[in-house]
Amino acid sequence: MTRKPELPPFECAYQGRLLAGVDEVGRGPLIGAVVTAAVILNPDRPIAGLADSKKLTEKKRNALYNEILEHATAWCIGRCEAREIDQLNIYQATMIAMERAVAGLEVAPEYVLVDGNKCPDWHWPSEPVVKGDQRAEAISAASILAKVTRDREMEALEEMYPGYGLSRHKGYPTPVHLEALRRLGATPEHRRSFRPVQEAVEQVGMFQGPALQASENLYYPSDLFENSN
Repeated sequence: MTRKPELPPFECAYQGRLLAGVDEVGRGPLIGAVVTAAVILNPDRPIAGLADSKKLTEKKRNALYNEILEHATAWCIGRCEAREIDQLNIYQATMIAMERAVAGLEVAPEYVLVDGNKCPDWHWPSEPVVKGDQRAEAISAASILAKVTRDREMEALEEMYPGYGLSRHKGYPTPVHLEALRRLGATPEHRRSFRPVQEAVEQVGMFQGPALQASENLYYPSDLFENSN
């Protein structure tokens, strides 16, 4: 098997201190929000070990999450809820969630790096970075905040709607999740524009059990913006 060539190190034309990285988590799941994060790292308070959140252990992600909140110049979580995804489509919802994250930063960025091959249509000078969560530390930090936030939201939803296995598969269309949809129906948090959810609503209906209260120990943000500086 031929190995894909590694991408070269990323060299950013912007060399100032107010560089924001943006990443998203949750385009593929059948339930919950698409979550984005924007992070401006502080060059005077470097964070060792930043990497693509998917390649880190949960323990390491959580440790880095806390360091980012403490040491970053600014950070913000942006999101589009399931109902917005259903109204717009997942691509447009992701772009809007990214814009919300950057707009919510308490320190305005001078330049923005976006993971992927396209930037939202916004007014900030920016550029997309393919595999940016592996090549640009600010994007790596954003990927960690977004993933930890969304993973914890799935843990909260698991407590509210037991039986779907959300804390394990994080809402992705795994066999366990699809079987639960066929058996239990869809919750109000499911994305009804996604085909497996549509089919569950048509064949089974909506979840009939009581929605339980999520643990107060889980971080489950309800505000559009969550930030600090």
